[in-house]
Amino acid sequence: MPMQFLNNLLDKIPEFLVHRKGLLPLIGILLILVNLVLQFFPVGWVAQSNLLLHIGLVVAILGLMVAWAV
Repeated sequence: MPMQFLNNLLDKIPEFLVHRKGLLPLIGILLILVNLVLQFFPVGWVAQSNLLLHIGLVVAILGLMVAWAV
């Protein structure tokens, strides 16, 4: 049962992203901007480790690769 769900999910995600090529890069840029804002507030390890910066960069690069490949 979990494998069927994963297979269906992997079939639907590319179909969703084909018509929204800029969505993943936009989400990545928003995560990077949120990380910038969090640098000014003491929120703990999330801001100190730049977690959202790294996740945003990976999401944006993957989004550009998916948009370019399709």
